[in-house]
Amino acid sequence: MSTAEKLDHVSVEDYLEGELSSPIKHEYLGGAVYRRPEERNLHNIIACNLLGFLHSRFRDRPCRVWNSDAKIRIRRPTHVRFYYPDASVICRPNPQTDSIQDEPAVIFEVLSRRTRRIDEGEKKDVYLTIPSLSVYVLVEQETAAIVAFRRTASGFVREVYQGTDAVLPLREIGVELPLAEIYERVEFVPETEDDSAAG
Repeated sequence: MSTAEKLDHVSVEDYLEGELSSPIKHEYLGGAVYRRPEERNLHNIIACNLLGFLHSRFRDRPCRVWNSDAKIRIRRPTHVRFYYPDASVICRPNPQTDSIQDEPAVIFEVLSRRTRRIDEGEKKDVYLTIPSLSVYVLVEQETAAIVAFRRTASGFVREVYQGTDAVLPLREIGVELPLAEIYERVEFVPETEDDSAAG
């Protein structure tokens, strides 16, 4: 390992301690730390719609919805990763004194030009290795459409739901998610090249 690699490597303990006081959130990939990109208001409207709908469904139930401040820990054979999904549903939470979650049942990412490659590639590949995960949901922000990767007996299956009349069944957590709720009061405005370069 070179001197540069040693200097750049951050331990899990140092990463977790630093995140507690950092005003900027970072994701962690086996010792490397990456700043999360800032997003447009449209992204946040969709994420908040999603959180609000799910929160109202789980108020008297054991599962809870978590926002993008909740880190998910993924243990790989050779390293550990931490990601901040836009929303997650956790039915077996870590203790309230922790700053991480280990057992998400459903993970949601709202796609943008800055994050699409990672959300559809690197993150998807790693999220689908989480034993507790039932569904990984990718939410478009330029059109009313979502892609869900659902766990089945033969592996994860890709499903597509389009239009505000569509409903995503999430029987694994006992809810149905109408796309009309996700996209309530959303004005679909295409991202510009500047948007994708800004992250």
